[in-house]
Amino acid sequence: MVGIQIRVDGRPGVMLADPGYHVPRIVTVMQDRNYPHTGWFVQSDEPQCRKEYSYTFSVLNAGYIEWHERETRGETVKSQTSLVYAARPYLDGVNVTERRNLVYNFRSLLSRDAKGHLIAGLYFPVGATLKDAQFTLFLNNGPDKRKTKYKFSTFADPLNIPEDISEEIQLCNAKMNYKQGELLSIICQLAQVMSNQAFIDQMLEINEDICRMCL
Repeated sequence: MVGIQIRVDGRPGVMLADPGYHVPRIVTVMQDRNYPHTGWFVQSDEPQCRKEYSYTFSVLNAGYIEWHERETRGETVKSQTSLVYAARPYLDGVNVTERRNLVYNFRSLLSRDAKGHLIAGLYFPVGATLKDAQFTLFLNNGPDKRKTKYKFSTFADPLNIPEDISEEIQLCNAKMNYKQGELLSIICQLAQVMSNQAFIDQMLEINEDICRMCL
């Protein structure tokens, strides 16, 4: 994420680029919430899930920007708020962001077009045993959108992967501009990692400790 402090006719604000790594637009956050404040916008609108975001300065501490997320699935609406510290420059991504992501319990490998829209990739939660652990493979080719779930256990033996699954992964591989067979190799390596239950348990425990510290 990149943040730039701005002033519009003396009114303070911040411009955010790539907030949360998945928003293909510049978000303008004005302290008084007037123009050109972005306000609520639709991040994604799929048949099964609609996500809306809003970024505002915190009324309790102007050094923080509140990231409000509203997720609608059918009749169920889930809301949550995260914080972005904007009062001082962010100078050390390795010690903060990268180390935090090492034990984050949701993983993704994504490819985007020039405008930031998702075109291919995979994502999965961490936590289930190898028998139940699965990932979602997706491929967006204009109006043709594919999204399929596969169990990691299917990839435990690289020599016995069904041909139709290998072909689907190869299509995604091409969209992600990987070398021949590279995406399949990554998935097989992930299957080995997911089979190490002791490692997964330790990772989730560290993640939970971090979540408790942030409350």
